[in-house]
Amino acid sequence: MHTAFRIVEITQTPSNSRLWEVQLTITDESDPQLSTLTNRIKEEISGEGWYRMGHLMLKLGHFDQAEELYNELLNSASDDGDRAHIYHQLGRVRKDRGEYREAAGFLEKSLKVYERILSPNDPELATMYNNIGLVYNNIGDYSKALKYYEKANKIYEIYLPPTHPELAISYNNIGGVYDSVGEYSEALEYYEKSLKIREISLPANHPDLATSYNNIGITYYEMYEYSKALAYLEKALSIKQKSLSSTHP
Repeated sequence: MHTAFRIVEITQTPSNSRLWEVQLTITDESDPQLSTLTNRIKEEISGEGWYRMGHLMLKLGHFDQAEELYNELLNSASDDGDRAHIYHQLGRVRKDRGEYREAAGFLEKSLKVYERILSPNDPELATMYNNIGLVYNNIGDYSKALKYYEKANKIYEIYLPPTHPELAISYNNIGGVYDSVGEYSEALEYYEKSLKIREISLPANHPDLATSYNNIGITYYEMYEYSKALAYLEKALSIKQKSLSSTHP
């Protein structure tokens, strides 16, 4: 760790009101507050060395610098694991810029390597499939989005508990694709699977529950079942009124 200082006191100098005197004391990793802050940063910014720097640049929205760094790292990468990670991060750069087709290209390059070096049901593969599905969903390529979401879901169902919130998100994603292509019965099936998990695992006024009720309500509306639509939309509204401020958009 580099040298870190704690501010002890800030006082205005008697001779000049425009000058302030700052008293500092040196600190180190034995300082409990500094240790807590350092550990939090490590949790938020994963990786080591230049990889951590790239992750930090992404977090800060410095996409051009992150892309330049990852391209340099790619040129010097020595093994498949490093290359797969760098392709994934370059995909994140493009996704965060809104360049979804380019993002899909990098993410699929990363996936191709991971599928070769990981077991077929590795949780990391589920994350990759889900991320690629999200990108294709954003560009309206729903058949590819569904393919990747279903691959992710298959792995989630193997290694996650049946009421895990991540599984609810996965079902909701699949339901959203079916909804987008007008296959409302299939959408409803997956939205209800998601809702069932959320009703068990989340507090009664959690915003994700409102999202599920809203999705189901809109789907019933699209199916012309207006009484059911109204019932679910009212549930969604009730949660939003309790969990959001009166000025929330």
